[in-house]
Amino acid sequence: MKKNHNKTILITCGTGFFGKSIISYFKKENPRLKKIIVLSRNPQKLDNIFNTNNFPFEIEYIKQDIREPIKYSEPIDYLIHTGAESSTSVGVSNPILMMDLVLKGTKNILEYAKQQKIKRLLFISSGAVYGKQTRNINYIPEEYLGAPDPLNPLNAYGCAKRQAENLCALYHHHYGVNYSVARCFTFVGQYLPLDAHFAIGNFIRDGLNGGSIVVTGNGTTVRSYLYADDLAKSLWTILLKGNTGEAYNVGSDEAISISDLAHLVSSCFDDKPEVIIKGKPDGEIDRYVPRVEKIKNELCVSERMTLVDGIKRTIDFHMKN
Repeated sequence: MKKNHNKTILITCGTGFFGKSIISYFKKENPRLKKIIVLSRNPQKLDNIFNTNNFPFEIEYIKQDIREPIKYSEPIDYLIHTGAESSTSVGVSNPILMMDLVLKGTKNILEYAKQQKIKRLLFISSGAVYGKQTRNINYIPEEYLGAPDPLNPLNAYGCAKRQAENLCALYHHHYGVNYSVARCFTFVGQYLPLDAHFAIGNFIRDGLNGGSIVVTGNGTTVRSYLYADDLAKSLWTILLKGNTGEAYNVGSDEAISISDLAHLVSSCFDDKPEVIIKGKPDGEIDRYVPRVEKIKNELCVSERMTLVDGIKRTIDFHMKN
């Protein structure tokens, strides 16, 4: 990929899993950026993760709520809007707040992109916009027209991301804002929260704590996991090369059941903790796996890190820290 020299990137909500993974990737790969501006309610949290003095580019913090208009006036080349992430419990405990965070935040970002004439906006969306994966498809393509049930309040996250994508389309149509969308699925990596509602994080936590790895369900649910560095490379490539007004699935198409995942995580520990499956099979399998041919064929991005190596790297990171 051709390097972009001396560019300035604004990353919103940059202290979450996506933000940390992107910043970590930039530090390792050094794409010759001039500056990264991190917008967050508490951007100083990054100082507990990174030694920013060792970065090959400047890092600047903007402390503010994404629901407030952005007033940063210095030139910005690119903008990565991570917005509210699915790792937070807000979508369950306060779905109205989740809706506000996604929609008001995206509206403010689009207004800022319009005013500052940003070269390109990357909107981080989610596979949740597709709703429940039906039994007749094994991999969800970008053109799939399924949707989350809008009458279920627990779908606030998926519904909000779907509406935010439409906001991006409106701002492109009316104001010429240049944007692409990354519909992200499930991941593993050193900055993934271990106590959120992610099975792989919970399993790694259980193993690190020295106890059994507990599967609270029946283990038949099927997911796929992309490593954080592959995620960050995918996002960077979509930002630079993605087609305007188009969405790209970002994730792995290597499907695995939660039961098999628990045993795989166990195998990555020296003491091979016991796997306990609490639920009983009920005959219905919940599957959530993307089709990723579009990003592979159009942008030449493919998965580099195997799942087992990604798990081992995540475990090593937490053991050392």
